[in-house]
Amino acid sequence: MAVAKQFLKSKPIAKVTFELPAEAVNGAKTVALAGEFNSWDSSAQVLKKQKDGSYKTTVELPIGSEYQYRYVLDGTIWTNDWAADKYVASGVAGEENSVVVL
Repeated sequence: MAVAKQFLKSKPIAKVTFELPAEAVNGAKTVALAGEFNSWDSSAQVLKKQKDGSYKTTVELPIGSEYQYRYVLDGTIWTNDWAADKYVASGVAGEENSVVVL
């Protein structure tokens, strides 16, 4: 599981849980989530380490849109989600961003 979506019946919001598996973390000490929803701030959303070595966080996002994001390992290494809904060109050195569709 990389991205889990829980749609709320009472509001046009989805609780989106982002999870990076232990093998993708590759020994990093910190993992953060940067994306359009937090102005690409690599310190705004730090993921919490789980017992199995994966990292996880939940963000509430408005439904009806697509959001680009990437994970930031140890504050310097930007990596994509292995199971994103899709990928789009980031415009930076041929890199792509992960996309979650709500």
